Amino acid sequence: MIDPSTIRTVFMGTPEFALPTFQGLIEAGVNLCGVFTQPDRPRGRGKQLAPPPVKELALKHNIPVFQPEKLRDPLAVEQLQKLQPDLIVVVAYGQILPKSVLDIPRYGCINVHASLLPRYRGAAPINKAVVDGEQVTGVTTMLMDVGLDTGDMLIKRATEIGDEETAGHLHDRLSLLGREAMEETLRRLCDGTLRPEPQEDALSSYAPMMKKEDGRINWHCSATVIHNLVRGLSPWPGAFTLWDGQMLKIGQTLAEEGMAAEPGTVLSADAEGVCIACGQGVLRVRELQLAGKKKLPAGEFLRGTSLSAGAHLGD
Repeated sequence: MIDPSTIRTVFMGTPEFALPTFQGLIEAGVNLCGVFTQPDRPRGRGKQLAPPPVKELALKHNIPVFQPEKLRDPLAVEQLQKLQPDLIVVVAYGQILPKSVLDIPRYGCINVHASLLPRYRGAAPINKAVVDGEQVTGVTTMLMDVGLDTGDMLIKRATEIGDEETAGHLHDRLSLLGREAMEETLRRLCDGTLRPEPQEDALSSYAPMMKKEDGRINWHCSATVIHNLVRGLSPWPGAFTLWDGQMLKIGQTLAEEGMAAEPGTVLSADAEGVCIACGQGVLRVRELQLAGKKKLPAGEFLRGTSLSAGAHLGD
């Protein structure tokens, strides 16, 4: 049985998603000898340099922080080697770990990945799961190797995805589930019962980083497909269409059955929502936003615009 306090651990992470797992390691009494996170970046309207959330938490606990621009830099690798970590825990760090880093800790580098591997390898597994209409997803702790999310699986935690749940809400739930998975991984590492399981590559799929253009709505798709796109790209990059030459962002939606019409045609518009004909079914849009304006419930939006039944949305 290994005492967690004897495991010299480096944590690598950057955004809020990483905070629950990081906090869990702190509370578990792991010997956190250093934190690697992304450099401070401009943030907000004033574009002032701001520290990543992981850095802020590390400084509160007096844990040394390192912010190399590139982890492949020999100086960064040297800094890491001097810390002599037994374990490296990685959660949404934002950089690929080179072999020179992977080979340092004797217990390896363990990543908390936001999907049920081998499904959805890559940078945006949460978004992709929602866009694809998955009903179940989860997190996997994984022993990292030089491939992209291809390492042996350790612990999984699954959860259902709600029919109207957005990627943003799911992100927050999975961050907490990631902490649970990492806590069990650490317990099993310490008691010697951790059993790595190879991934079956044939079952894998790739979830690339989302781009703004991915949010362009094709009204010839079914209402369900478009509803999932809206959920999966909320809050970023967001789903959108064109109306009267303007970009119109689409917020909360419902997929419904309805009358056939040219896809993109507004069938009705009132306080209950803007109903738009799709390739199959009708999409009821309950929140809308014009570029440069606030997102508004349908009723408020309609009071300030001329959008009405008969209008056509899209290219």
